[in-house]
Amino acid sequence: MKLVARIFAAAAILASHSALAHEYRIADIEIGHPWSRATLPAAKVGGGYLTLKNEGTSADRLLGGSSPIAGRVEIHSMEVKDGVMEMRPMADGVEVPAGETVKLAPGGYHLMLMDLKQPMTEGERVPLTLKFEHAGSIDVELAVEAARGSDAHDSHANHGDASSSSKEGHSH
Repeated sequence: MKLVARIFAAAAILASHSALAHEYRIADIEIGHPWSRATLPAAKVGGGYLTLKNEGTSADRLLGGSSPIAGRVEIHSMEVKDGVMEMRPMADGVEVPAGETVKLAPGGYHLMLMDLKQPMTEGERVPLTLKFEHAGSIDVELAVEAARGSDAHDSHANHGDASSSSKEGHSH
């Protein structure tokens, strides 16, 4: 009986781990834990975060993406200039150098889901297609986590206005 209980416990642990740590792969690019934060019901924008690990011998570039819940998906950067945070679109995407990992995270490079058609709700999975210059396109899901109301970046309330942050990931 103890053996059966242990097997069920191990299966439950494995199932919960795979539900939390979802990863994807296309060509030489490993995409780790795509996630977002829940948005307010009337929000028109949301953020997307993930890691990109290039295990190949040549660089690739994340060009953008699309999602059925957003009018468009853009890649943005945040950086501090003269003590003021600036958020801006990265028209040419983000380079993922060979053998390196680029982190899209709050306060640095991130995905912007613009013109949301519905709120992003904690616990749901949001479909997202990522487009790479060389590897092509891959469908992933953003795991929507709890909102954090104290972080001005998460609300994107003043998107496009000068605001503040440190940049994570590969800098140019």
